[in-house]
Amino acid sequence: METPAVQYLSECFIRPKYTPEESKQPVYLAPWDVVAVFMHYMQKGFVFAKSLAFDTDENQIQEFVQKLKESLSITLVHFYPLAGRLATQKKEENPSDLAFYIDCSKGPGARFVHASLDLTIDDITSPTDIPRIVGSLFDHGRSVNYAGHTKSLLTIQITELIDGIFIGCSMNHMVGDGTSLWHFLDSWSEIFKAEGRTNNHTIRERIFHFSSESVAKIKAKANAERNTNEISSLQALSAHLWRCITRARNFPLDRQTAFFTIMNVRSRLVPPMSQDCFGNYLEPAMATTGCGELLEQGLGWAAWLLHQAVINHSNEWINSWLQTPILPRRADEPDPNTVLLGGSPRFNMYGTEFGLGKPVAIRNGSGNKFDGKLIVSPGAEGGGSMDFEICLVPHAMTSLECDREFMETVS
Repeated sequence: METPAVQYLSECFIRPKYTPEESKQPVYLAPWDVVAVFMHYMQKGFVFAKSLAFDTDENQIQEFVQKLKESLSITLVHFYPLAGRLATQKKEENPSDLAFYIDCSKGPGARFVHASLDLTIDDITSPTDIPRIVGSLFDHGRSVNYAGHTKSLLTIQITELIDGIFIGCSMNHMVGDGTSLWHFLDSWSEIFKAEGRTNNHTIRERIFHFSSESVAKIKAKANAERNTNEISSLQALSAHLWRCITRARNFPLDRQTAFFTIMNVRSRLVPPMSQDCFGNYLEPAMATTGCGELLEQGLGWAAWLLHQAVINHSNEWINSWLQTPILPRRADEPDPNTVLLGGSPRFNMYGTEFGLGKPVAIRNGSGNKFDGKLIVSPGAEGGGSMDFEICLVPHAMTSLECDREFMETVS
């Protein structure tokens, strides 16, 4: 069978987001840089499995590519020589000698190529011998570094595969060595992640209402399965959602999943603090298990995991954390296997009024939302009913809406 050819969809050049003052000066190359003049460009590539969201939302790949471009532009502020071109000048004391340098203002910038290839990840990675087509996933081919006088010193080529994405990086070896290349790639990755997940409109947000009768049935079932009466309504309903969302995500059964409950710990401290104490008194209670085990063991088992995670947050545990707190970095993102619950059905949301009567509905803003975020509120009719705002990527939300077991519990 004839191997398909790479189809080039678009190309552009990326400049640093702003121009550092230092980039106005030439960057002269040392002898160990010049040694690489007739070597080939360094070429390293990453094979990534394509998210299912790319198949269900045709705009997401374009948003992903745009985010790569924007984060690359920011990264080039710190690695500005990569946006320039090579140049030479004759030395005044000996005109037959040449000095190589990087003119950071010369040329249009680093090259960015978007392409596609009608092959799978397996086609690329499985053959005993590396397929020749892999060479087409990088720009510059077998160009030598001297070509950097007219060609880009850095090219990023994004190639869409049938089930994956290949990110190929070609960097002129006169500009840096392997250590420098990975420094650049790691920095770009950190900046990409620090820019946050793809825009919130790539997740769906929907509110599901659970009547007091439905909540009571789910709680009774969870407690009966564990032969206990200690599982709360919120723990039972959280376990129900954890299982249904995990099923909708359709991850491999051996993959780990986690459920975080953001807890109000005022009453757990010794002595307890008043609920009127203003400030942040929150702790995440975490339960983890395998996806397969979560689905196989049943509602009561999952609810008991969440119950244990909550009761383990004693005064001693909380004070231990306060002595050595672990603070998140801005670049930290929730794992795609995670479900995180915020809010509370105990908040007096429908008792807050300003002479206009009872609120008709409660809604949340766009902040702090991501795939797997749950926000619980009391139901408008009271009586123990609950509303859950669920945020999921589109394909998972669609699967959840088609889950008969789940939809029979909502109203």
